[in-house]
Amino acid sequence: MSERPLTVVQLLPALEGGGVERGTLEVARELVRRGHSSWVISGGGQLVSRLTGQGSQHLQWPIGAKSPLTLRWVSRLRNFLGEQRVDILHARSRLPAWVAWRAWKGLPETDRPRFVTTVHGLYSVSRYSSVMTRGERVIAVSDTARRYILDNYPQVPPARIVTIPRGVDPAVFPHGYRPPESWARAWFEQYPFLLERYVLTLPGRLTRLKGHTDFIELMARLVAAGLPVHGLIVGGEDPRRRRYAHGLHEQIRRRGLGAHITFTGHRMDVRDIYAVSNLVLSLSSKPESFGRSVVEALYMGVSVAGYDHGGVGEVLTRLFPAGRVPVGDLDALERTVRELHARPPEIPPSRDYDLQAMLDATLDLYRELAG
Repeated sequence: MSERPLTVVQLLPALEGGGVERGTLEVARELVRRGHSSWVISGGGQLVSRLTGQGSQHLQWPIGAKSPLTLRWVSRLRNFLGEQRVDILHARSRLPAWVAWRAWKGLPETDRPRFVTTVHGLYSVSRYSSVMTRGERVIAVSDTARRYILDNYPQVPPARIVTIPRGVDPAVFPHGYRPPESWARAWFEQYPFLLERYVLTLPGRLTRLKGHTDFIELMARLVAAGLPVHGLIVGGEDPRRRRYAHGLHEQIRRRGLGAHITFTGHRMDVRDIYAVSNLVLSLSSKPESFGRSVVEALYMGVSVAGYDHGGVGEVLTRLFPAGRVPVGDLDALERTVRELHARPPEIPPSRDYDLQAMLDATLDLYRELAG
Protein backbone atom coordinates (compact mmCIF):
# COMPACT_ATOMS: atom_id res chain seq x y z
CA MET A 1 0.00 0.00 0.00
CA SER A 2 1.42 3.38 -0.96
CA GLU A 3 2.09 5.99 1.72
CA ARG A 4 -0.22 8.97 2.14
CA PRO A 5 1.83 12.03 1.15
CA LEU A 6 2.86 13.97 4.26
CA THR A 7 3.86 17.58 4.70
CA VAL A 8 6.83 17.79 7.06
CA VAL A 9 8.48 20.95 8.40
CA GLN A 10 11.94 20.80 10.01
CA LEU A 11 13.29 23.77 11.97
CA LEU A 12 16.88 24.63 12.89
CA PRO A 13 18.91 27.85 13.36
CA ALA A 14 20.87 27.82 10.08
CA LEU A 15 22.11 25.66 7.21
CA GLU A 16 25.84 26.37 7.33
CA GLY A 17 27.19 22.89 8.07
CA GLY A 18 27.47 20.38 10.89
CA GLY A 19 25.83 17.21 12.09
CA VAL A 20 22.37 18.68 12.77
CA GLU A 21 22.30 20.32 9.35
CA ARG A 22 23.50 17.15 7.64
CA GLY A 23 20.77 15.08 9.28
CA THR A 24 18.14 17.64 8.31
CA LEU A 25 19.18 17.49 4.64
CA GLU A 26 19.30 13.70 4.67
CA VAL A 27 15.75 13.42 6.01
CA ALA A 28 14.52 16.16 3.64
CA ARG A 29 15.98 14.34 0.64
CA GLU A 30 14.38 11.06 1.69
CA LEU A 31 10.99 12.73 2.16
CA VAL A 32 11.12 14.09 -1.39
CA ARG A 33 12.32 10.74 -2.75
CA ARG A 34 9.25 9.06 -1.24
CA GLY A 35 6.83 11.64 -2.61
CA HIS A 36 6.25 13.73 0.51
CA SER A 37 6.34 17.52 0.83
CA SER A 38 9.45 18.73 2.64
CA TRP A 39 9.93 22.18 4.14
CA VAL A 40 12.86 23.51 6.16
CA ILE A 41 12.79 26.77 8.12
CA SER A 42 16.15 28.27 9.07
CA GLY A 43 18.18 31.46 9.00
CA GLY A 44 19.78 30.33 5.72
CA GLY A 45 23.33 29.38 4.86
CA GLN A 46 25.55 27.68 2.32
CA LEU A 47 23.54 24.43 2.32
CA VAL A 48 20.25 26.05 1.22
CA SER A 49 21.01 25.57 -2.48
CA ARG A 50 21.72 21.88 -1.91
CA LEU A 51 18.47 21.50 0.04
CA THR A 52 16.32 23.17 -2.59
CA GLY A 53 18.19 21.43 -5.40
CA GLN A 54 17.07 18.13 -3.89
CA GLY A 55 13.41 19.19 -4.06
CA SER A 56 12.68 20.65 -0.62
CA GLN A 57 11.36 24.14 0.01
CA HIS A 58 13.07 26.60 2.34
CA LEU A 59 11.80 29.54 4.37
CA GLN A 60 14.56 31.90 5.50
CA TRP A 61 13.38 33.04 8.90
CA PRO A 62 15.92 33.96 11.62
CA ILE A 63 14.35 31.61 14.16
CA GLY A 64 17.73 30.86 15.73
CA ALA A 65 18.67 34.49 16.46
CA LYS A 66 19.18 34.97 20.20
CA SER A 67 16.91 37.97 20.55
CA PRO A 68 13.46 38.58 22.07
CA LEU A 69 12.42 39.61 18.56
CA THR A 70 12.69 35.99 17.46
CA LEU A 71 9.38 35.26 19.16
CA ARG A 72 7.64 37.44 16.58
CA TRP A 73 7.87 34.43 14.26
CA VAL A 74 5.50 32.42 16.48
CA SER A 75 2.29 33.83 14.97
CA ARG A 76 3.69 33.65 11.46
CA LEU A 77 4.63 30.00 11.93
CA ARG A 78 1.19 29.27 13.42
CA ASN A 79 -0.46 30.71 10.31
CA PHE A 80 1.91 28.77 8.03
CA LEU A 81 1.13 25.46 9.76
CA GLY A 82 -2.57 25.99 9.14
CA GLU A 83 -2.22 27.20 5.56
CA GLN A 84 -0.01 24.26 4.52
CA ARG A 85 -1.93 21.66 6.55
CA VAL A 86 1.36 20.46 8.00
CA ASP A 87 1.40 16.89 9.31
CA ILE A 88 4.72 16.84 11.18
CA LEU A 89 6.50 19.74 12.89
CA HIS A 90 10.06 18.64 13.74
CA ALA A 91 12.30 20.92 15.82
CA ARG A 92 16.03 20.18 15.93
CA SER A 93 17.45 22.98 18.08
CA ARG A 94 16.43 24.83 21.22
CA LEU A 95 15.44 28.34 20.16
CA PRO A 96 13.62 27.15 17.00
CA ALA A 97 11.94 24.56 19.23
CA TRP A 98 10.58 27.30 21.50
CA VAL A 99 9.16 29.11 18.46
CA ALA A 100 7.67 25.85 17.18
CA TRP A 101 6.24 24.79 20.55
CA ARG A 102 4.55 28.16 21.15
CA ALA A 103 3.08 28.17 17.65
CA TRP A 104 1.92 24.56 18.05
CA LYS A 105 0.35 25.12 21.48
CA GLY A 106 -1.53 28.13 20.12
CA LEU A 107 -3.44 26.00 17.61
CA PRO A 108 -6.68 24.16 18.45
CA GLU A 109 -5.81 20.56 19.29
CA THR A 110 -7.76 19.27 16.31
CA ASP A 111 -5.72 21.47 13.95
CA ARG A 112 -2.25 20.77 15.30
CA PRO A 113 0.40 18.86 13.38
CA ARG A 114 2.24 16.19 15.36
CA PHE A 115 5.19 17.71 17.21
CA VAL A 116 8.60 15.95 17.17
CA THR A 117 11.90 17.06 18.71
CA THR A 118 15.37 15.58 18.35
CA VAL A 119 17.91 15.70 21.16
CA HIS A 120 21.10 16.07 19.10
CA GLY A 121 23.34 17.18 21.98
CA LEU A 122 23.89 16.83 25.71
CA TYR A 123 22.68 20.36 26.44
CA SER A 124 23.07 22.21 29.72
CA VAL A 125 20.21 21.12 31.97
CA SER A 126 17.78 24.02 32.25
CA ARG A 127 14.26 25.15 31.51
CA TYR A 128 15.56 26.58 28.23
CA SER A 129 16.88 23.16 27.18
CA SER A 130 13.79 21.34 28.44
CA VAL A 131 11.88 22.36 25.30
CA MET A 132 13.75 19.61 23.45
CA THR A 133 11.87 17.07 25.59
CA ARG A 134 8.39 18.49 24.87
CA GLY A 135 7.78 16.71 21.59
CA GLU A 136 4.98 14.18 21.35
CA ARG A 137 7.88 11.97 20.37
CA VAL A 138 11.45 12.81 21.37
CA ILE A 139 14.14 11.32 19.15
CA ALA A 140 17.40 10.49 20.93
CA VAL A 141 20.36 10.21 18.55
CA SER A 142 22.06 7.53 20.69
CA ASP A 143 21.63 5.51 23.88
CA THR A 144 23.78 8.22 25.48
CA ALA A 145 21.24 10.88 24.52
CA ARG A 146 18.39 8.70 25.81
CA ARG A 147 20.13 8.31 29.19
CA TYR A 148 20.71 12.07 29.31
CA ILE A 149 16.97 12.71 28.86
CA LEU A 150 15.90 10.12 31.44
CA ASP A 151 18.51 11.23 34.00
CA ASN A 152 17.86 14.96 33.72
CA TYR A 153 14.19 15.23 32.74
CA PRO A 154 12.46 12.48 34.75
CA GLN A 155 9.06 13.93 33.90
CA VAL A 156 9.45 12.63 30.32
CA PRO A 157 7.74 9.24 29.97
CA PRO A 158 10.26 6.71 28.60
CA ALA A 159 7.70 5.60 26.01
CA ARG A 160 7.84 9.04 24.37
CA ILE A 161 11.57 8.68 23.68
CA VAL A 162 12.56 6.94 20.45
CA THR A 163 16.24 6.09 19.96
CA ILE A 164 17.27 6.54 16.33
CA PRO A 165 21.08 6.56 16.02
CA ARG A 166 22.57 8.91 13.46
CA GLY A 167 23.57 7.20 10.25
CA VAL A 168 26.52 7.14 7.87
CA ASP A 169 26.14 6.32 4.19
CA PRO A 170 28.39 3.32 3.37
CA ALA A 171 28.39 4.44 -0.26
CA VAL A 172 30.02 7.72 0.80
CA PHE A 173 32.37 6.12 3.35
CA PRO A 174 33.00 2.69 1.78
CA HIS A 175 35.18 0.10 3.44
CA GLY A 176 38.69 0.10 1.97
CA TYR A 177 38.16 3.40 0.13
CA ARG A 178 41.22 4.87 -1.60
CA PRO A 179 41.32 8.47 -2.85
CA PRO A 180 41.49 9.23 -6.59
CA GLU A 181 45.02 9.34 -8.00
CA SER A 182 44.68 13.05 -8.82
CA TRP A 183 43.77 13.84 -5.20
CA ALA A 184 46.59 11.72 -3.79
CA ARG A 185 49.11 13.35 -6.12
CA ALA A 186 48.07 16.85 -5.06
CA TRP A 187 47.96 15.88 -1.38
CA PHE A 188 51.44 14.39 -1.27
CA GLU A 189 52.85 17.24 -3.33
CA GLN A 190 51.59 19.55 -0.58
CA TYR A 191 52.60 17.24 2.29
CA PRO A 192 55.41 14.99 0.95
CA PHE A 193 56.68 14.19 4.45
CA LEU A 194 53.50 12.18 5.16
CA LEU A 195 54.62 9.42 2.79
CA GLU A 196 57.09 8.11 5.35
CA ARG A 197 55.02 8.69 8.49
CA TYR A 198 52.39 7.02 10.65
CA VAL A 199 49.65 9.65 10.34
CA LEU A 200 47.41 10.53 13.30
CA THR A 201 44.43 12.74 12.47
CA LEU A 202 42.33 14.79 14.88
CA PRO A 203 39.23 16.16 13.10
CA GLY A 204 37.08 18.99 14.44
CA ARG A 205 36.93 22.77 14.65
CA LEU A 206 39.53 24.55 16.76
CA THR A 207 37.56 24.76 20.00
CA ARG A 208 38.73 24.00 23.51
CA LEU A 209 36.50 20.93 23.93
CA LYS A 210 38.00 18.94 21.03
CA GLY A 211 41.11 17.83 22.92
CA HIS A 212 43.85 19.57 20.93
CA THR A 213 46.05 20.01 24.00
CA ASP A 214 45.89 16.27 24.73
CA PHE A 215 46.72 15.61 21.07
CA ILE A 216 49.79 17.86 21.28
CA GLU A 217 50.93 16.08 24.46
CA LEU A 218 50.42 12.70 22.78
CA MET A 219 52.48 13.78 19.78
CA ALA A 220 55.27 15.07 22.05
CA ARG A 221 55.49 11.69 23.77
CA LEU A 222 55.48 9.70 20.52
CA VAL A 223 58.13 11.92 18.93
CA ALA A 224 60.30 11.72 22.04
CA ALA A 225 60.04 7.92 21.84
CA GLY A 226 61.40 8.03 18.29
CA LEU A 227 58.24 6.86 16.52
CA PRO A 228 57.93 8.02 12.87
CA VAL A 229 54.65 9.89 13.42
CA HIS A 230 52.99 13.02 12.08
CA GLY A 231 49.86 14.66 13.42
CA LEU A 232 47.13 16.36 11.37
CA ILE A 233 44.71 18.81 12.98
CA VAL A 234 41.86 18.97 10.48
CA GLY A 235 39.37 21.73 11.18
CA GLY A 236 38.64 25.39 10.68
CA GLU A 237 39.42 28.15 13.13
CA ASP A 238 36.42 29.46 15.05
CA PRO A 239 36.34 33.26 14.47
CA ARG A 240 35.21 33.72 18.08
CA ARG A 241 38.15 31.71 19.42
CA ARG A 242 41.17 33.02 17.53
CA ARG A 243 43.05 33.41 20.80
CA TYR A 244 42.64 29.69 21.48
CA ALA A 245 43.91 28.80 17.99
CA HIS A 246 46.91 31.10 18.44
CA GLY A 247 47.63 29.39 21.76
CA LEU A 248 47.73 25.97 20.08
CA HIS A 249 50.28 27.18 17.54
CA GLU A 250 52.34 28.65 20.37
CA GLN A 251 52.24 25.35 22.34
CA ILE A 252 53.48 23.47 19.29
CA ARG A 253 56.28 26.00 18.69
CA ARG A 254 57.41 25.93 22.34
CA ARG A 255 57.58 22.15 22.37
CA GLY A 256 59.54 21.92 19.13
CA LEU A 257 56.77 20.06 17.31
CA GLY A 258 56.44 22.36 14.32
CA ALA A 259 57.81 19.68 11.98
CA HIS A 260 55.54 17.00 13.46
CA ILE A 261 52.06 18.60 13.55
CA THR A 262 50.24 20.22 10.62
CA PHE A 263 47.09 22.35 10.68
CA THR A 264 45.14 21.75 7.47
CA GLY A 265 42.36 24.25 8.20
CA HIS A 266 38.79 23.49 7.15
CA ARG A 267 38.64 20.77 4.51
CA MET A 268 35.79 19.43 2.39
CA ASP A 269 37.74 16.24 1.60
CA VAL A 270 37.79 14.70 5.07
CA ARG A 271 36.95 11.27 3.64
CA ASP A 272 40.16 11.30 1.60
CA ILE A 273 42.17 12.48 4.60
CA TYR A 274 40.77 9.62 6.70
CA ALA A 275 41.78 7.23 3.93
CA VAL A 276 45.44 8.32 4.03
CA SER A 277 45.52 8.35 7.84
CA ASN A 278 46.67 5.44 9.96
CA LEU A 279 44.70 6.50 13.02
CA VAL A 280 41.82 8.92 13.67
CA LEU A 281 41.41 10.32 17.19
CA SER A 282 38.42 11.62 19.15
CA LEU A 283 39.57 13.36 22.32
CA SER A 284 36.68 15.63 23.33
CA SER A 285 36.86 16.51 27.01
CA LYS A 286 33.06 16.59 27.31
CA PRO A 287 30.93 13.64 26.20
CA GLU A 288 29.26 14.02 22.84
CA SER A 289 25.84 12.68 21.96
CA PHE A 290 27.14 10.74 18.95
CA GLY A 291 30.53 9.96 17.41
CA ARG A 292 29.94 10.61 13.71
CA SER A 293 33.62 11.00 12.77
CA VAL A 294 34.37 7.76 14.64
CA VAL A 295 31.72 5.87 12.65
CA GLU A 296 32.89 7.39 9.35
CA ALA A 297 36.50 6.34 9.89
CA LEU A 298 35.63 2.85 11.14
CA TYR A 299 33.23 2.29 8.24
CA MET A 300 36.23 2.92 5.96
CA GLY A 301 38.38 0.48 7.91
CA VAL A 302 40.57 3.14 9.57
CA SER A 303 41.54 2.62 13.22
CA VAL A 304 40.18 5.02 15.84
CA ALA A 305 41.27 5.81 19.39
CA GLY A 306 38.93 7.91 21.50
CA TYR A 307 37.91 8.80 25.01
CA ASP A 308 35.46 6.26 26.34
CA HIS A 309 32.47 8.42 27.21
CA GLY A 310 29.26 9.62 25.61
CA GLY A 311 28.42 8.69 22.05
CA VAL A 312 32.07 8.10 21.13
CA GLY A 313 32.44 5.45 23.84
CA GLU A 314 29.14 3.93 22.74
CA VAL A 315 30.30 3.59 19.13
CA LEU A 316 33.74 2.27 20.06
CA THR A 317 32.22 -0.32 22.40
CA ARG A 318 30.15 -1.65 19.52
CA LEU A 319 32.56 -1.32 16.60
CA PHE A 320 36.14 -1.10 17.90
CA PRO A 321 36.69 -1.78 21.63
CA ALA A 322 40.47 -1.74 21.17
CA GLY A 323 40.25 2.02 20.61
CA ARG A 324 38.61 2.91 23.94
CA VAL A 325 40.69 5.09 26.27
CA PRO A 326 39.72 6.30 29.77
CA VAL A 327 38.87 10.00 29.62
CA GLY A 328 41.91 12.23 30.05
CA ASP A 329 44.31 9.32 30.73
CA LEU A 330 47.29 10.32 28.62
CA ASP A 331 49.32 7.28 29.65
CA ALA A 332 46.54 4.97 28.45
CA LEU A 333 46.17 7.04 25.27
CA GLU A 334 49.87 6.72 24.48
CA ARG A 335 49.78 2.99 25.24
CA THR A 336 46.74 2.45 23.00
CA VAL A 337 48.31 4.35 20.11
CA ARG A 338 51.58 2.43 20.47
CA GLU A 339 49.69 -0.88 20.39
CA LEU A 340 47.70 0.13 17.30
CA HIS A 341 50.92 1.30 15.63
CA ALA A 342 52.76 -1.93 16.43
CA ARG A 343 49.91 -4.22 15.40
CA PRO A 344 47.58 -2.47 12.91
CA PRO A 345 44.23 -4.28 13.22
CA GLU A 346 41.96 -5.47 10.45
CA ILE A 347 38.61 -3.72 10.85
CA PRO A 348 35.75 -5.68 9.28
CA PRO A 349 32.95 -3.92 7.39
CA SER A 350 30.04 -2.80 9.56
CA ARG A 351 26.41 -1.80 8.95
CA ASP A 352 25.54 -0.91 12.55
CA TYR A 353 25.01 2.79 11.85
CA ASP A 354 23.73 2.86 8.27
CA LEU A 355 22.09 6.03 7.04
CA GLN A 356 19.17 4.19 5.43
CA ALA A 357 18.24 2.59 8.75
CA MET A 358 18.12 6.05 10.33
CA LEU A 359 15.97 7.43 7.49
CA ASP A 360 13.58 4.45 7.54
CA ALA A 361 13.11 4.74 11.31
CA THR A 362 12.51 8.50 11.12
CA LEU A 363 9.93 8.27 8.34
CA ASP A 364 8.26 5.31 10.04
CA LEU A 365 7.87 7.52 13.11
CA TYR A 366 6.38 10.35 11.05
CA ARG A 367 3.94 7.95 9.40
CA GLU A 368 2.94 6.40 12.73
CA LEU A 369 2.26 9.81 14.28
CA ALA A 370 0.36 11.12 11.26
CA GLY A 371 -1.83 8.04 11.24
